[in-house]
Amino acid sequence: MSEKNPLVSLVYCSSATQPFGERELGELLAVSRERNSERDITGMLLYRGGEFVQILEGPRSDVEDLMAKIGRDPRHHDVRVLIEEPLHERRFHDWTMGYQALIAPAPDMGSGYRDSFDDLRMGDHDMIGRAIMELTLWFRVRESASRQPVESDAGSS
Repeated sequence: MSEKNPLVSLVYCSSATQPFGERELGELLAVSRERNSERDITGMLLYRGGEFVQILEGPRSDVEDLMAKIGRDPRHHDVRVLIEEPLHERRFHDWTMGYQALIAPAPDMGSGYRDSFDDLRMGDHDMIGRAIMELTLWFRVRESASRQPVESDAGSS
């Protein structure tokens, strides 16, 4: 990265104009991963019930160009940048687009339950920052667990 084109992190949310099924999400991810690799953009995408939250990392000009394209994409509406900040080191250096589908919490969740995904729409900068940190940690833990080798009972007596 150069001083003229520093590394940034940008978080946005949007609503899908139509619900995305597994096939549509798979197609979106395949194209996004290929294009992000070409642009040196990394990040993660979360999807739940027609709502997207995405973190993009990369050179400022590339991230801004991609955001302009996302803003014009007819599959989204209510596209809002939640946070844009300088980045000294990538958090998702291995992922051209890490992905997790989320399931909405059950209405009968116990008192005191807080939904980090919903916190992103609150508009409060501190709340958004905390929610992003929580979702990033959650994502990393799930991604790490999915890469762990599964122990086998084969050969045990």
